[in-house]
Amino acid sequence: MLNYKVLNRQVYSEGIYSIVPVRFEDRMDIMNWRNEQIYHLRQNQPLSIQAQDKYFNTVINELFKAEKPNQLLFSYLENDNCIGYGGLVHINWIDKNAEISFLMNTQLEKDMFKFHWLTFLQLLEIVAFNELKFHKIFTYSYDLRPHLYPTLKASGFNEEARLKEHCYIDGEYLDVLITSKINEYA
Repeated sequence: MLNYKVLNRQVYSEGIYSIVPVRFEDRMDIMNWRNEQIYHLRQNQPLSIQAQDKYFNTVINELFKAEKPNQLLFSYLENDNCIGYGGLVHINWIDKNAEISFLMNTQLEKDMFKFHWLTFLQLLEIVAFNELKFHKIFTYSYDLRPHLYPTLKASGFNEEARLKEHCYIDGEYLDVLITSKINEYA
């Protein structure tokens, strides 16, 4: 397993669930989930195997060499099986904030969406707030996932902004919602 230099720990666990630095072996599952869920991602075309391999071999590998990487990505595991991935992206080390990214196995979305989002957020907050001492974490999402916002609210996130008709998806303009959570202990 590769290690992030900026973290003292590499594994964060709650029962049988954990996050670990994103694993090369999970890249094809991640690619498939991204392609299946492209509708809510800032990705304008399906990923190819070649593009995914290139991304992992260049961008991802560089994250492990950096003292302060611009993102910290994790494989989200049930036991040792990858069922999602995400992390802190667009990290601002000066202002101590980062956007949250999370994507789970598409088959889990229907019945386990809230559970896995809450579990992932709980683990990621340990990284962001306890380990890195960030002041704030936030989400940026298209207003087309009705289960996401109550789940974020249940985890202590509050709507910070609504950008009206901010993105054009499938022939219509949609709002973008920004939610955030402040570190109460920093």
